[in-house]
Formats: sequence, C-alpha cells, structure tokens
Amino acid sequence: MSRKVDSVKDINDSKETWRLDVRIMDVWSVVNNKGIEHLEMIIMDSLGDRIQVLIRHDHLLKWKEVIKENMTCIINNGSVYNNDFQWKVCDHSKKIVFLGGTTMKAIELQNIPSKGYFFKDFGEILQGKCKTDRLEDIIGAVSEINHIQSNTPGKKVVVSVVLKDLKGNCINCNLWEIYGSKFLAYYNDPKNNGAIVILLTHAMVKDGEVSNAWSGSKLLINEDIPEIQDFMSKLPTNEQKEKPTQSAKSLSNWCSSKAPNPEKAYECSCGQKVEQPIPRYKIEIYVSNGESKYRFVFWDSECATILGMTAEFMHNTMVENQSKTEYAKLVPNKENLETCAKTLSASGENDPESIILMTPAKDVVIADKGEEVDFEASGATQLSGTKPSKKLKIEPSS
Repeated sequence: MSRKVDSVKDINDSKETWRLDVRIMDVWSVVNNKGIEHLEMIIMDSLGDRIQVLIRHDHLLKWKEVIKENMTCIINNGSVYNNDFQWKVCDHSKKIVFLGGTTMKAIELQNIPSKGYFFKDFGEILQGKCKTDRLEDIIGAVSEINHIQSNTPGKKVVVSVVLKDLKGNCINCNLWEIYGSKFLAYYNDPKNNGAIVILLTHAMVKDGEVSNAWSGSKLLINEDIPEIQDFMSKLPTNEQKEKPTQSAKSLSNWCSSKAPNPEKAYECSCGQKVEQPIPRYKIEIYVSNGESKYRFVFWDSECATILGMTAEFMHNTMVENQSKTEYAKLVPNKENLETCAKTLSASGENDPESIILMTPAKDVVIADKGEEVDFEASGATQLSGTKPSKKLKIEPSS
C-alpha cells in the first residue's frame, strides 16, 4: 500500500519520512568561496505551495544529472530544517535537505501546475514592500540604458537599465557580469530591433532597485515564452517598435575606439569581440558669435531623437536607395564612420560626459566680410586635433 501524499504547506521538522508529489520549478548550482558546489531547487505541489531544497556536495554526483527543471516526480524522505538560506526564493519557513536515503522517481503528474513565475509588483518595490532576504522574479520593458561599465582591469561588467511595467512604474535594474554581457550582445546585434522585454529570475531587491543574484538568476530577453509575449502584446503599439536608447551618462562609460573596418568583425580595445560594427552619430557644429567661436558636439541618442532615426537606419537607407557612385560622393571614406559597437566617439580625446560641449577658441580670428576662417588655425578645434581643417565662408550682409 502506497504512503499518503503529504502537502508542502504541512512540512515541519517533526519527521523525515515525507512523500511529496511535486514539480521541480527551478534548479541551480551554487559554488562557495572555497570552490565547493551544491545544488538548490524549488519544488511545488498541486496546491501551488513551494519549498526550497538543498542537495549537499556529498550527494551532488548522485542527483546532478537526474534532476531536470520542470519535471514532475515523487520525492520520499529528507531532513527538514529551518529555512536559513541567506537568500530565500519562497515564503516557506522550512527547507528540505536530501539524505542518503532520499529517493526520487520521475512520473507524469497532470494535477500539478506548469512551471511559472511569481512576478514582484514594481509599485511594491518602489514603496519598499519587500523582504530584504527574498529573491524575486521581475519582468519589464527596457525604457533606457543609463549606465554601462566595461570589463576592464579592476572592474566588472555592469549594465544598468530602467525597466517599466505595464502600469508605467519604473525601477533600475543592474545586470552584472555574464548577465550584463548577455544584454549588450543582444542589444548590439543589428538584427534585434524594437522593444526589449526582459525577465529576470531570483532578483535581489534593495532600495527600490533590482539586480541579478550571483547564483541562480536566469535572464530571458524577448524569448518566445507566454509571459514575455503577453507582456510585449500589451505594450502600446509605438513602444513595441521603439528600441531603447542610451542616456548621455551611459555613453560616457563606453570605450573610446572606432571600428578599424565597418564591414568586418574585430576585437574592441576594451577586449570585447564585436561581430558587426554599428554606426553611431557624432555631429560637430562650429558657431561664431562676435569675437568668440564655439564647437558643439551632439552624440548618438540626441541626434537620433532630433533626426527621428538611428544612424544605422540612415546608413542602410542611403545604401539601399542610392547608387554606389552617389553614395561614394556622400560618404567618400566609409572607414571614418563612428562605428564601434560600444562607443560613438572616434578618438579618446572626446569626452561624451556632456550632451553639448562648448569650447571657446583660445586664439580668436576676426574675419572680414567674405573672408574664409580656418578654424583649425584659429584654435577652435583644438579638442579634436586629428580632424581636418574646416572653413567657414562668411558672406557680406546685404
């Protein structure tokens, strides 16, 4: 005679002989600072109650290849302790620890809900209604990239984005290391256009912001799963077509190199491999005001907003709609396109901290009517010494 099936909500430390019919909702590996690995997972029964499970290092080989995410199974026996995990993934006050006598049998159980997510409301995050030791599932549309830190000596990759929910609430989301690199790879791929919806599991919540956990978090970007597709379908039509932009602050953290060849893959000076360079705007305007002369620099996101199109779209449109000869006249040297996949600056001396950079000339040249002014000679372009001379024709007033 088979044993009675226990409910997850009834689990306590009074015994070790439990029989649980469950679905494995999530499983992940954790490696401590000594290099010792163990497994953790979340199981859920037919009532939707969940509990966290620990498989210690000494039982790892027995279970690592057997346990599969989303499988249903019968678990017999296991020690029950207080849930003292530093980071908890569910509300159950207890945890189960596999023993040498623990058994698990894979079986099809139709009465247990399919794998799903338990999304934290952005409004509650902003109001501080979160447990400090609780990991949450997050879903939102990226509205802006406000910080990018490259993988340089002494620094780890981190990408900070603003996520917006369907109610219009916005929170900051920090993606560290492989999570940040995964996001940048998707964002910089020219094939990926339109809105970006991300789903982050096991997110740490602190001070109204979220970030990935060092172990266990999964990052899904525009993937073909019901949760993401449903979220995307509920966005306003115009937002579904808009790719998020980088703020001026994020642009100042990008490396300062350009693609050696806009048509070929290369390794950026920051160490990241770039499969396909992406055109970026950089527009310089020289203005004369009386005896002073100024240089204005407009960077990628501001230019795209003003012109109503990205540099990549403009470039592709020019190639498609004009003959090679006409295009060559407009862009005689394609190698001068500002096309680093992580920057919009052509050389290291340019600092995109400010949206507009105003530089008074040190040596002012006052031009007579009809005289050509060489801005390079007058010092108006000293911040960009690698640029060729630009001349302004001053016409006589009528």
